[in-house]
Amino acid sequence: MRRIDALTVLAELTGRLPVVVTCAASSRELAAVADRPNHLYLLDSMGLAGSVATGLALALADSPVSKVVTIEGDGSLLMNPNVLPTGGYLAPHKLLLVLLDNGVYGATANLPTYADRVDLGAFAQAAGWTVSEARDRDELRAGFAAALVADGPVFLHVRIEPGNAAEVPKLLADPVVLARRFQDWLAGAGR
Repeated sequence: MRRIDALTVLAELTGRLPVVVTCAASSRELAAVADRPNHLYLLDSMGLAGSVATGLALALADSPVSKVVTIEGDGSLLMNPNVLPTGGYLAPHKLLLVLLDNGVYGATANLPTYADRVDLGAFAQAAGWTVSEARDRDELRAGFAAALVADGPVFLHVRIEPGNAAEVPKLLADPVVLARRFQDWLAGAGR
């Protein structure tokens, strides 16, 4: 399964949930699949999607929002692996981190990450997360459905193929505009 395939499935499943998306190809490809106001694209903020989503899940603990979904890449998570022990310690029950693990930095000609030598799922589990894995669309749908009813933090480790989708436009929107759009959406989502 390619990243864009996984993002297509996630877009189908997250229409009513806040989604914090890591930078680069993940943000661009998700925007190409379904650019929605419930998506907070963290442009030029590699390694921070999990931290932002952890804070958001804590802030929404008593709200009607069922889960805060983070879409993260292995390279980005390895830039800030502290999100795993922090999330495990704080244990926000609405936090779901979906790791799209292709073993490479897609923005740098597919240079390898350390994901082939560091088991990020085992790291998350050791830090207190509930962990499951998916390798295809059906497993992703099933894992996501299970994560929605699990008490968080939940880590869904999705193994994907290396490579970026072709002809996906750059996401050139102003980050301030994107943040305000997300904030307005969130205000109307039951807060």
